[in-house]
Amino acid sequence: MKKLITILTTTCVIISSCFSLTGCAEKETVTGVPVYYLNNAETKLETHYCDIEFTDDNEENVNKLLEALSENPESREYKAPLGYNISLRSCKVEETRITLDFETDYLDLDTSTEVLVRAAIVQTLLQVKGIRYIFFTVDHSSLYDATGKAVGRMDKKTFIYNDGNAINTYDPVKIKLYFANRAGTGLIGATREKFYSTNVPLELFVVEETIAGPSGLIEGLQATINPETNVISVTTSDGVCYVNLDSGFTTTVGNVPTEIAAYSLVNALTELPGIYKVQILVNGEVPASFSSSTFERNEDILTTLDEE
Repeated sequence: MKKLITILTTTCVIISSCFSLTGCAEKETVTGVPVYYLNNAETKLETHYCDIEFTDDNEENVNKLLEALSENPESREYKAPLGYNISLRSCKVEETRITLDFETDYLDLDTSTEVLVRAAIVQTLLQVKGIRYIFFTVDHSSLYDATGKAVGRMDKKTFIYNDGNAINTYDPVKIKLYFANRAGTGLIGATREKFYSTNVPLELFVVEETIAGPSGLIEGLQATINPETNVISVTTSDGVCYVNLDSGFTTTVGNVPTEIAAYSLVNALTELPGIYKVQILVNGEVPASFSSSTFERNEDILTTLDEE
């Protein structure tokens, strides 16, 4: 990317006199900072570990990562996300967020390539201490995805991937989720369209998206599950989806009781083919407030936004 370094040193608010990057090791080296690249087929991401030393200056740290993201590994077996014919106009680093503004040539990327480029950049930059959100804009305007929706802020839950070196391609998916009405007495279904990694079970994706809350869906919907809840495991066998969450699940959100929270997961998961029942555990045990850990779909709990 011919213009990247010039732009970074003239218009970025993260100006640095020089980069202290000393080079990237081959992917089998497990020391250093992980930086994500696209494979040559542009079908997945690969992790490489770069010899980058972070400091207490986040602007400097971001600069180092952007430099790594712009340089192809020596083996040439992989492609740097910022090595395509795209130009970075500016980069703004704030307390918890980074905003990257691109030239309009960013819009020329193929849909599948763009998703992988964006995923690689986001996952790499989120390693900077204190940074929780990444924003992409094009010529100071919102970036829109393949479905025509504004991408908005991206965080660790935007791109779900496995813990191995390879991250599979991201495909669009449409799922039906359930969130609480204003009174917290029932559930309302809403459809969310998003990209997700195809090597992640769809039921895990549904659980994560339910925990993430109703942002961007029908106005007035309430979250059903404490957003600090962590997923321990999600597996499916013989038509039953087993969901094991940590103790964050037991902390209620607003006026939404635990029963409503449970059925928000159950009804969403039973939308998926082959799932007929859901077992919910907290740290491997049945919550004290449950009469049973296994639930079937509940259509009676569906309601309207303002119903008491």
